[in-house]
Amino acid sequence: MSKFVVVLLVGFAFAKAIQAQTLKSPNGAFEMQFTLDRNGTPQYQLQLNGEPVIKKSSLGFELKNDEKSLKNDFSVVATDRNSYDETWQPVWGEESQIRNHYNEMAVTLQQAGTDRNMVIRFRLFDDGLGFRYEFPQQEFTYFVIKEELTQFAMTGDHTAYWIAGDYDTQEYDYTTSRLSQIGALHDSAISDNASQTPFSPTGVQTALMMKTDDGLYINIHEAALVDYSAMHLNLDEETMVFTSKLTPDVNGDMAYMQAPTTTSWRTIIASKNATDILASRMTYNLNEPLALEDTSWIKPTKYIGVWWEMITGKSSWSYTNDLPAIQLGKTDYSTLEPNDTHGATTAHVKDYIDFAAQHGFDAVLVEGWNQGWEDWFGHSKDYVFDFVTPYPDFDVEGIHEYAKSKDVKMIMHHETSGSTRNYERHLDTAFQFMKKYGYDAVKTGYVGNILPRGEHHYGQWTVNHYQHVLEMAAEYEIMINAHEAVRPTGIARTYPNLIGNESARGTEFQAFGGSKPNHTTILPFTRLIGGPMDYTPGIFEMDISKVNPDNDSHGNFTLANQLGLYVVMYSPLQMAADLPENYNRFLDAFQFIKDVPVDWEVSKYLEAEPGEYITIARKDKNSSSWFVGNSNGTTARTATVDFKFLEKGKKYKATIYADAKDAHYKNNPQAYKITTKNVTQKTKLDVFTAPGGGFGISVVEVE
Repeated sequence: MSKFVVVLLVGFAFAKAIQAQTLKSPNGAFEMQFTLDRNGTPQYQLQLNGEPVIKKSSLGFELKNDEKSLKNDFSVVATDRNSYDETWQPVWGEESQIRNHYNEMAVTLQQAGTDRNMVIRFRLFDDGLGFRYEFPQQEFTYFVIKEELTQFAMTGDHTAYWIAGDYDTQEYDYTTSRLSQIGALHDSAISDNASQTPFSPTGVQTALMMKTDDGLYINIHEAALVDYSAMHLNLDEETMVFTSKLTPDVNGDMAYMQAPTTTSWRTIIASKNATDILASRMTYNLNEPLALEDTSWIKPTKYIGVWWEMITGKSSWSYTNDLPAIQLGKTDYSTLEPNDTHGATTAHVKDYIDFAAQHGFDAVLVEGWNQGWEDWFGHSKDYVFDFVTPYPDFDVEGIHEYAKSKDVKMIMHHETSGSTRNYERHLDTAFQFMKKYGYDAVKTGYVGNILPRGEHHYGQWTVNHYQHVLEMAAEYEIMINAHEAVRPTGIARTYPNLIGNESARGTEFQAFGGSKPNHTTILPFTRLIGGPMDYTPGIFEMDISKVNPDNDSHGNFTLANQLGLYVVMYSPLQMAADLPENYNRFLDAFQFIKDVPVDWEVSKYLEAEPGEYITIARKDKNSSSWFVGNSNGTTARTATVDFKFLEKGKKYKATIYADAKDAHYKNNPQAYKITTKNVTQKTKLDVFTAPGGGFGISVVEVE
C-alpha cells in the first residue's frame, strides 16, 4: 500500500473521530458531547457546570446469529435539533403541573458495509440526560439483540447505594459502599427470595444512586420501558465503567426487534443537591403523553386490608389443610374441613369494611378469597387460579352489597404465581367479574418463577405481559397495583391507571426478619424515581410475636417513622397496613394516617441525604393544608423544618407527631409525642428524630 493511500485512510479515520456534536441543557448547566471514535463507534460524555459526570462512553449493540454488530463502522448522515417546552397536568402526582423542558439532538448513523441506519436521540434537561436508540423503517427489519453495549463511565470510585443485579427480584436490602467494593460485598447483599436470578458478582440494578467525593449526586435509570427488556448495570471494577445488561429470555436472547422501533430511554440525573434528585420528573417526561381519553374513573385511594395478618402468619390465605394439592373445578371444597385460620371470611371482611367506614378509608383489599391457595406456590403450576371462584366462606355478592351500603369500595386481588399465560387466558372473564361486583382496582401479584418456564420477571416477554394487562385494564376502567412486576419507568404518565407498584423490598419484609432501619431513606432515591410504590406503611406493632407468637421478627422503625412515610414514600395508593386492633391502641397517632392526603398540589424537598434522612413537605391538592414527613436513618438527629413554603400572611396550626426523646427503632419504637404549634411562613421548627425514626406534621390553615 502506498504512503499516499495510508495517509488518506488515516485522515479518513481521524475525520470520523472528530465529528463531535454538542448539546446543552436549557439553562446551560449540562453539556453533552457526541462523537465517533476512529473505528466509527458512537460515544458520548456528560458534564455539569464544566465538571465531568460521565466520561467518554461507548454506545451500540451486539447482534445474534453472527450478524455484524451495531457498534462500529458508523458515520453521521444527519443531525436534527429541537427544543421543547410544555407544562402538562398529571392525573395524580406529587404536583398538579409538570414542566417538560429540554433540548434535543437526534443523530442518524449509517453503518458501512450494511447500509443500516440507527438513530441515537438525546434529550438534555436541566436535571439530566435521556437517550435512546431508534431504528427507522428500512430493509434491516428483524434482528435479535445479543447484548446492549451502552456504557456509563464513572469519574471515580463513587459511593453507591445499590442492590444486587437480578433478573427476577428487587426485594433486597440496599448496600452502601464504594463502587470498588461491590464485588466483595455482592454475595452478602443477596438474601433469599421466592424467585431470584443474580447474574454477575458486580451486577447492580437501576435506579442506581451514587455520590462522588466532590458531593455530586448521580442517578442512572431508564424510562418508558415498553416492548424491551429491563436494563441492569454490570461494573468493571478496574475501569469504573458500567455496561448495560439486559434481562435475557429462555434462549439467552436480550430482545427481539422489528423496525421501526425504539429502545427504552437511558437516564442520568445529576445535581450537587440531593433534593434535586427527588424533585426530578425527567423519567415521566421521557414517556409518551396520556393515552386515555377519560380518566375520571382513576381515583387516588387510601385503603386497609386483610393482608398483614397473613404476612405475619396469624392467618392463612388457604381455606383448608385437608389436602396437599387441589385441582380447580375438580376439588369439592364443600366436603373439606375449614382450617380455622383462613383470613378472608365473610364475617371478618365485614369487620374490615366497618373499620374503613368508621375512619373514612376509601377501600378494603382482601387476599385469599379465591380457590387455589392450598398449593399455589413453588410447583410450576400453570392452572393455579381462575380469579372468579370464591372459597365457601367468602360471599362475593353479600360483601359487595355490604361494602356498597357503607360507601366503601373493594379492591380485588389477583395473584398469578408467575403464570402469565394462565392470567391472560382468564383476564377478560376476571375483569368482567370485577365490574359485576363493583371492584375498580386490582392488586396483581407475580410471586415465584415466571411461566412459561425460563422467562424472567424483567425480560421482554414479561414486560409485554405487564403492559398488556395494564392496557386491557384501562379498557375496563380498572386501576392496577402490580406487585413483583418490573420496576416502574414512568409508564404511569401514559397509563395513569397504573396507580401503584411494589417492585422493591416493601413493608412485608419487616415480618420476614426485618429490613435495614435506613431502608426508606434510600428508596425515594432509587425505586421511586420511576413511579410510586405500594410500600404498605403504617405498622404500629413492631414486635411481630405479639401478632403471631410463632414469628419472632421485629420491625426496624418507630411508630412516628411510619407516619412520616405517608409523605416521604409518595403514592396515590396508600395502605394503612396494620391490624385494626393495633390502630385502636393508638388512635391519637392514627389520626395522622386518616388526615394525610394521597394526591398533591405541590411538593417541596426540604432536606435529604441518601441512607441518612429525608424531609418532604407537600400541599394537599384539595385544600390549603400542608403535610410534612420525615424518615431518619440509624443516627439520631434534629431536623429543622423551615415553613417558608407556607403562604405569606396566613396563619396555620401544626400538629407534630414525633419520636419521643427515648425512642429507638429496636428498644422503644412506640415512644412518640404529639404537640401543636401555631406557625407561619417565618417559622422554623426543630424536630428530634430517633434512630430508625421520623415524624409527620399536619399543617392546617387557621381562619
